[in-house]
Amino acid sequence: MDRRSFLQAAAIGAAAAGISGNSFAAEKYFPGKADQSLFENINRAKDPANKTPLEKSHAPVITAPDKVKAGEPFTVQISVGENMHSMGTAHWIEYVELNIGNEPVAKADFQSNGFSKPKVSFTVAVSKEAAPSGRITLLARQRCNLHGLWEGAFDIAVE
Repeated sequence: MDRRSFLQAAAIGAAAAGISGNSFAAEKYFPGKADQSLFENINRAKDPANKTPLEKSHAPVITAPDKVKAGEPFTVQISVGENMHSMGTAHWIEYVELNIGNEPVAKADFQSNGFSKPKVSFTVAVSKEAAPSGRITLLARQRCNLHGLWEGAFDIAVE
């Protein structure tokens, strides 16, 4: 066998081993099949009074005061789900972000190592100009690697 034939055969063999090795790794780390329809839109609880088990563990829950003074800091706490979402190597929350309306405010990224819990607190101050109607809507979004993007909302009066 000449050198050229050997190198071609070695490259083809390495590529084949790499492709099959990647598929085995994917099955090891992502054993659950994801519902692809959950990745088409932003998911929300359809009936907040009667949430499904998936909604109870994925829809962001915002805890904040009902009324705040303009310009004064307050705490916004976001947890992923009423039943805290589990974090592991096969199923985890990638990030949680907070918006005021369409304006980004803060974001927290998570790792898939199982050490963290998807619950964050942000300190926010809203100016009077940001709330001309006297109200703002907080939007929390989170992305689950298996169940897509989820959103929750919370209205606050600004004095």
